[in-house]
Amino acid sequence: MSRICELTGKRPTKGNHIWRSGKAKKKGGIGTHVTAITKRRFFPNLQRVKAILPSGEIRYIRVTANAIKQGLVTKAPPRTWKKGDEKKAAAK
Repeated sequence: MSRICELTGKRPTKGNHIWRSGKAKKKGGIGTHVTAITKRRFFPNLQRVKAILPSGEIRYIRVTANAIKQGLVTKAPPRTWKKGDEKKAAAK
């Protein structure tokens, strides 16, 4: 499953983790130096949310926390039926 928001399309971005050594000149040192640069990825804060889609369908979608905060997601109401109820209703 890919790490992509289904509403905003946010996906992981590339970046670097920069290792520095030494003491800053402000603090009395001779300055900091970069000793290593390692590749890394920044992942979006994806949440699995039960939502109502524009088509009226209720299903789980993976969206970013930012999309939830913006109000782009309409959460589905909690279900009122129990798991065995539809079998009992069909038998009647």
